[in-house]
Amino acid sequence: MTPTPQSAPEPGPAAAAAPRPTVTTTADQATIGKSLVIKGEVTGSEALYIDGRVEGSINLAGNRVTVGRNGVVNASVTAREIVVLGKVKGNLTASDRVDIRSDGSLTGDVIAARISIEDGAYFKGGIDIRKGGAPASQGQPAKVNGEAVKEQAVEARA
Repeated sequence: MTPTPQSAPEPGPAAAAAPRPTVTTTADQATIGKSLVIKGEVTGSEALYIDGRVEGSINLAGNRVTVGRNGVVNASVTAREIVVLGKVKGNLTASDRVDIRSDGSLTGDVIAARISIEDGAYFKGGIDIRKGGAPASQGQPAKVNGEAVKEQAVEARA
């Protein structure tokens, strides 16, 4: 007896409505390679992965900036999301979040709605939590358990 070929079931409306994870691919992300050095202002409207060296300023509001393990950034960075795997000296402003990963190093102040610092990461600077990327002119202090938190310099080495 020969097996009858069976066709795969067609995806129904439930399968089409399933949420898909958002992943940044290399197609919609620019990369600064290990051997590249950029001095000046970096602006644009796409995600950026930095594995080289950048000095100056990076302004990619609404996008993600990732400083790779080999990346060295001496600049102020403004973006929707900033991930630090390498070394950064400069102030970070994120409308959403800043992640400092275990091998990352940040010396500078952070303004963001959320911040994450993994064990083993180095951070020296101040943190200003602003809900929903509130502009700097509002000056609303962060609140923890309903109480205002005073701005202070923080040095952490896990």
